[in-house]
Amino acid sequence: MNLHTKLIGLAFLCLALNSQAGHEVVLASGAIPPDASYTSANQAATSSVVNGELAPVVQAALNKSLRIRVTAPLVRVSVANPEIADVSLVRNQEIFLVGKKVGSTNLFLWTKDGGMTSMDVVVSIDVSGLQNKLRELVPEEKGVKVSPAGEAFVLSGSVADGVILRQIVLIAEQYGGKKIINLLSTRNVSQVLLEVKVVEIQKTLDDKMGANAAFGSQGGSFFGGLTSFATTTPTSTIANTGASTLVSGFSLLGGVGYTGGVSNLTLQGEIDKGRAKVLAEPNIVAISGQEASFLAGGKIYIPIPQSTGTGAAMITLQEEDYGVGLNFMPTVLDGGKINLRVSPEVSELLTTGTTFGTGTSATVVPTITTRRASTTVQLNDGESLAIGGLIQSNILETIKAFPVLGELPVLGPLFRSSEFQHNRTELVFVVTPHLVKPSKERIALPSDNFVPPTRTQFQLGGKMEGDEK
Repeated sequence: MNLHTKLIGLAFLCLALNSQAGHEVVLASGAIPPDASYTSANQAATSSVVNGELAPVVQAALNKSLRIRVTAPLVRVSVANPEIADVSLVRNQEIFLVGKKVGSTNLFLWTKDGGMTSMDVVVSIDVSGLQNKLRELVPEEKGVKVSPAGEAFVLSGSVADGVILRQIVLIAEQYGGKKIINLLSTRNVSQVLLEVKVVEIQKTLDDKMGANAAFGSQGGSFFGGLTSFATTTPTSTIANTGASTLVSGFSLLGGVGYTGGVSNLTLQGEIDKGRAKVLAEPNIVAISGQEASFLAGGKIYIPIPQSTGTGAAMITLQEEDYGVGLNFMPTVLDGGKINLRVSPEVSELLTTGTTFGTGTSATVVPTITTRRASTTVQLNDGESLAIGGLIQSNILETIKAFPVLGELPVLGPLFRSSEFQHNRTELVFVVTPHLVKPSKERIALPSDNFVPPTRTQFQLGGKMEGDEK
């Protein structure tokens, strides 16, 4: 007799046997015929036969057991892939199924009258534990649903704000070490504008004072005169120059020269002062809980020497970014506080570089100077905070003197030169977050008030902009 005729009225009751008593997993839904018999303390919904056809899919949890009770007597059961699920016939009306590996397979059933049918079995990771934990920790978010997708947890539904969303994702990440597919959305979206200021002041002081003397027919340079003491062959002594006259006064740099036919004595002094200021103000907006990045600059390619397996040299190019960059992720907390994970950076190319290679194949690789900070802070809307700073002071003192003569108490300064350098750098990073909302009004742009000049205004008047209308 046909199996579908004999099994009219067959019903499956699927009960998950785990550590929690009374916990049930519903594999499918359908009407239960009047002659279906089963026992369950919680009157579980069943996977059943409707209109003579079995429910096509049985859902099983990984490493969990299912007890399937039927009303028609069975003589044999078998599973197509024993690595995914293990099945055994406990009694002629009861099947025991265990999910062993994530995947799908087939379950075959034979009845006493010789009939046979099959159904699909899908084994997925158990999400009931995570679902219960979320209900315990965030009971107000009843719309969050956890479902399996292969070996990953899928989070779906909507939550109140980004703070709750981040908490739910964090809980899921720590639960079982599974991959998380986040499909959650927020009902109230908060957006944060971050203002960053990077200010750097550089001060330099270079003070030089020295004497340049040579005994002989050749003179020396500002600092090279001290070298001339050792390299010039004397042709006379100081006593021979008594008849010499003062022929030069103060030079442009403050030098005083006393020259004779066979000697040269020059005093020079110079003071240089310099100041440089670097200021960058990147701004960017991001949704609470989402990361944003900003870069205004460029890229350079740095040659990196490498050796191949044959010993031949090979050059590869490594890409490096420079300019004004900003990476941050805001999280709006309760009470309007803003948690910021921020990493501002300002870098630039130096005019000097590093020489790579030798001879005619030498290449100068640019050097990049970088100011970078990375931290996590918490501020209120509109508050400012200096997240990092640096005060650097470098002092360099150099003295060059003629042996013995440079140590004399009174005449010693005439036979030595000195240089004093003081470099001071002050650097500070300041961040200011703002809670913002989109505006329906048109945003003013920097180019709105620009009027191009006419040819007459540009060529005759030298104007870069025309008159406003």
